[in-house]
Amino acid sequence: MTKRVLLQLKHDPRTVALLFISPALLMTILKYVYYSNPQVFQNVAGALLGVFPMIVMFLITSVATLRERTSGTLERLMISPLSKVEFIGGYAIAFGLASLLQATAVSSYAIWVLGLKIAGSQAALIYVAILDALIGLAIGLAVSTFAHTEFQAIQFMPAILLPQLLLSGLLMPRSTMPRILDDFSNLLPLSYAIDATKKVISNQGSILHDSLVITLFLALILAAGSFTLKRQTK
Repeated sequence: MTKRVLLQLKHDPRTVALLFISPALLMTILKYVYYSNPQVFQNVAGALLGVFPMIVMFLITSVATLRERTSGTLERLMISPLSKVEFIGGYAIAFGLASLLQATAVSSYAIWVLGLKIAGSQAALIYVAILDALIGLAIGLAVSTFAHTEFQAIQFMPAILLPQLLLSGLLMPRSTMPRILDDFSNLLPLSYAIDATKKVISNQGSILHDSLVITLFLALILAAGSFTLKRQTK
């Protein structure tokens, strides 16, 4: 299953561009938007390294899984001896490897070419990015069952991801928000992803708690997504 997904990615240049070129291009634009205020770039760009993987993997997974459903491929896979765990695990391993390459390439580009300074470890930054990507995969898998076209799948992005972006602390510290928004942000996985990324960038605090919470979200969302995969008996 993992090999099959990786081969599909390899032969899809648009997905490859979405994985590698788009984040690098956006980081470059951000660099020059804040060219006169480099400290803002340092603050925002580092956090975005935790956002890109989730958004990209959400888009890729929701559309790819929808194609599997509408083409009948998913039904054939569910008739086969392939289990739900193997199906989800195959996607997770394949996209985990893709996110590893993406996070390594984009973070290296931001650090060595654009001058992003991180006080912590780049390996820790990549680790957080992989967790974020898997969260995006899990959400994309879960919502794909509610869409009938690729356009409908993409429509879920502003409904699911934009509120997380607004409340994650990327734009404003969560502690400065009204209490009800701060409490609600604690229920969103992207909040912990942003917190972990900021800790790595500044090398202040441990990311253990944040990564454990992200892993818990991942397990819960993947479990919910597994219920959308209906085992056929014929």
